Amino acid sequence: MTPNKRHMGARLFVMRRPLTLFILLSWAAYLCLQSRAQTAPSNAANPSPGQAQALVVRVLATESRAAQEFSHPAHPMRYRLRKSSPRLTSTKEILETADGDVARLLQVNDQPLSQDAEQAEQARLDALVNNPSLQQHRKQSEDSDTARAMKVLRVLPSAFLYQFAGIGTAAPGPVEKFTFKPNPQFEPPDLETEVLTAMAGEIWIDATHERVVRLAGSLQQDKNIGWGLIGELDKGGWIEIEQADVGGNQWRIVHLKLKMNGRLLWKSKNSDSVQDYSQFSPVPAGLSYKQAIQMLRAGSGGSAQANR
Repeated sequence: MTPNKRHMGARLFVMRRPLTLFILLSWAAYLCLQSRAQTAPSNAANPSPGQAQALVVRVLATESRAAQEFSHPAHPMRYRLRKSSPRLTSTKEILETADGDVARLLQVNDQPLSQDAEQAEQARLDALVNNPSLQQHRKQSEDSDTARAMKVLRVLPSAFLYQFAGIGTAAPGPVEKFTFKPNPQFEPPDLETEVLTAMAGEIWIDATHERVVRLAGSLQQDKNIGWGLIGELDKGGWIEIEQADVGGNQWRIVHLKLKMNGRLLWKSKNSDSVQDYSQFSPVPAGLSYKQAIQMLRAGSGGSAQANR
């Protein structure tokens, strides 16, 4: 199997598994969404459990409002994604559009594409341009992922108990730290939210903007999904997410680490990856995916050419 095909297979496992590992990635999905809403900052130096819970709930409400707008981004971005795993490292340039994200593979294992690989990538982009149904299918998949993320997001305030854990420092400045652990009174409404009953960790909040800047969570025990008939996740799996304002009050994920072992049906599934997002820049709203492909092919001058 070629490196490009291995990378594609890894992406499908991460992004399209409907139940187990996807739930953890749902945290990433909702954290990366943009938001224009802001509320008053917290003034409590040492908030009570009730105040801590209320602040986290407000922040999650902000992320929820942002998630509802994500299918048609009002402020699309262009950025680079470097994803590394023990077997493969890839770098892509990605452009957000209302027709769904469009990506161009730039490097494999931190090396430029070979001539054959570059030809294959250009052929893939040609196929997208000439067959809109391929992009429509991708957009439907993205919308389905977002819908699942929303299902998880809606129960986060009730799924966990949050407790103030002190003041820290992050890139935006002071942050308020909170620990979270499963709420024993939470009853998962569906299979997709079962895994939350085994997670605990820490969440950092920029109280001024009421946004999440870091989240780290781990599985405290082995977790069966669907009584073990659908799959299971092993104790010790963890996820770490960092989010930041990348310009113009547009919040995106800038770092994601994921390590998870488990089983889906009868097959073992393991994920061990680090994703770094960088070089964010705004692009005009309303671009079609075909214009986005033109911009990606044109390089840094693509924005001007796509608008001619």
